Amino acid sequence: MTEALEAMKALIEEIKTHNYQYYTLDQPSISDADYDKLYDRLVALEKETGTVLPESPTLRVGDQLLSGFDPHKHRSRLWSLDKAQNHEDLLAWHTRASKLVNDYNAQHPESPLPPLSFVIELKFDGLTLNLTYEHGKLVQAATRGNGVVGEGILAQVKTIRSIPLTIPYTEGILEIQGEGIMNLSVLDKYNETAAEPLKNARNAAAGALRNLNPKVTAERKLSAFFYNIGYTDGLTFANHQEMVEFLRANRFKVSPYVQFYDSIEAVAQELDNVASMRNTFDFLIDGLVVKITDMRTRQVLGYTDKFPRWAVAFKFEAEEALTRLLSVSWEVGRTGKITPVAKVEPVDIAGVTVQNCTLNNIGDIERKNLKHALGSEVLIRRSNDVIPEILGKATEEQDGQEIIYPTQCPSCGSPLELKGAHLFCYNRLECRPQLIGRITHFASRDAMDIDTFSIMTAEQLYQELGVRDPADLYDLTFDDLIKLDRFGEKKANKLLAAFEKSKQCDLASFLFALGIPNTGKTTTKVLADHYRDLHKLMQATPEELVLLHDIGDIVAESIVSFFRDPVMQRSIERLLQAGVQPVSEEAPAVVDTDNPFFGKTIVLTGTLSSMSREECGKKLEAMGAKITGSVSKKTDIVIAGESAGSKLTKAQDLGIRVIDDEQELLQLLGEA
Repeated sequence: MTEALEAMKALIEEIKTHNYQYYTLDQPSISDADYDKLYDRLVALEKETGTVLPESPTLRVGDQLLSGFDPHKHRSRLWSLDKAQNHEDLLAWHTRASKLVNDYNAQHPESPLPPLSFVIELKFDGLTLNLTYEHGKLVQAATRGNGVVGEGILAQVKTIRSIPLTIPYTEGILEIQGEGIMNLSVLDKYNETAAEPLKNARNAAAGALRNLNPKVTAERKLSAFFYNIGYTDGLTFANHQEMVEFLRANRFKVSPYVQFYDSIEAVAQELDNVASMRNTFDFLIDGLVVKITDMRTRQVLGYTDKFPRWAVAFKFEAEEALTRLLSVSWEVGRTGKITPVAKVEPVDIAGVTVQNCTLNNIGDIERKNLKHALGSEVLIRRSNDVIPEILGKATEEQDGQEIIYPTQCPSCGSPLELKGAHLFCYNRLECRPQLIGRITHFASRDAMDIDTFSIMTAEQLYQELGVRDPADLYDLTFDDLIKLDRFGEKKANKLLAAFEKSKQCDLASFLFALGIPNTGKTTTKVLADHYRDLHKLMQATPEELVLLHDIGDIVAESIVSFFRDPVMQRSIERLLQAGVQPVSEEAPAVVDTDNPFFGKTIVLTGTLSSMSREECGKKLEAMGAKITGSVSKKTDIVIAGESAGSKLTKAQDLGIRVIDDEQELLQLLGEA
């Protein structure tokens, strides 16, 4: 037995070496036939001894079906990246970083940060992975999730042969971050014999890694690249170069493209070079990532609420392609608006197969010369992860069949009405998509924030329990829910508790949840802050409403019409009877009219480091300011945080005062 175990250990080490050479370095060191002999010998010994060692490559086949994914809390948060769409955005990011470094050096002349230098890496288009190694052994693998908690997918990740199950570094705990991908050549080979060909490499990788059957993952023959160490319990690096060398030394597959530069000008030039060769790689990329190399500088610059200040993603420009317009269908939204969706002949853009495209409304169809375009060639564009849009006909000729605009709702058959460039179905009582959409919106995070609720839940409650109105949610009982498919005792109780919790809500969120046409979060906040009572608002006239900031005639009429609708009145009445209690914060009793923000119209843009924009807005409102969402000639001040974009540009063009120094802002707020 001892001899057999020793033989198995030797075979495992030999196979591990060959796997590293083949899957990580792309440098095969043995023929496939000889590799198969080693592997078969190991399988035979495992069968003979009845023992499978923890590091055995036979564990990578993924033959154990899982019942579900367990949540995994990352030791270190996985951050999103701020985006630069062009060179101006890149230089703006560089300017902000340089200012922060210069400010720090002025305050710490005894230990200044070094001049900025940069690394460029490929931005892989796959599924983010976070691997946990304890004392050299892979003990967990997780998806990114929300950046704090992901899903444990260790069994799936173990099927990826380029990922080491053990590493030479054994002194502590590491979290290694990377991207799970499917090579394009592997996708092509897979599709040659697949019963159901995969559409694109990104979805193939993401779908495989989130499949409860790891055997499916193994069949996809995925790979993975690694680029960051998010957590260590003692290991440190002086710069990015040292971290990359550590990854390589520990047998992780590192991107074939990692370039270092000392100037942002050189970075900008190289970004264009790589963009021109993006389709030469054997995997999908959707951009590049630029990072500051010095680790101490990264620590000093830190993070905003969402992004590291020391890195930015440079997104590739939209790609365009010619295809044929096959048909146009009409979808019903929660407000009754009918939206056309175009189906086109499948076309590949940057590795993604496009079949459906956005068409906004009848006006969009007319403007783009698409009225007689069925069967004709059209130009489409896909920008990053945005749903592709049709730009227009490829020719000016009227050589296609006519797109027929519907006169009846495609869902309920009710007559449609044309309002501006949009068609509407006004059957609010019986039109299924409207009712499901309204219920889903009501429960959403920015509205009533009903935990665990989704559109699938809304559809199930509509279909099986006759839920037709948000107020119906509060009539549901445990006995109603427990009999539903996929509803166990725990899920039913959790949803009922979420309903109960949502009853205590602020007035602005409640108004947003109602889905008043032509109003968003900003407008409902204005209404809540002004009226501070639901019934007072319900009695408001258009003449009163237009006096409020940012509310014009159309919005005022929408609000009044909504509250005069007997259907909406009955729904609100039932919600209040069910115990929903929308409340508004009391207005401050005394406002110092001499403060610098009193009576000013202010727009907040970008990200603040000392507080959220919402928190800042509340402080400004308490000082008598009016917060709006768009810049106009009536705007007095624009407060610009990190990554401020078009609003800042417009303010500068109009000569509006801009506060872009957060220390100055804090002083004006009386907090510095």
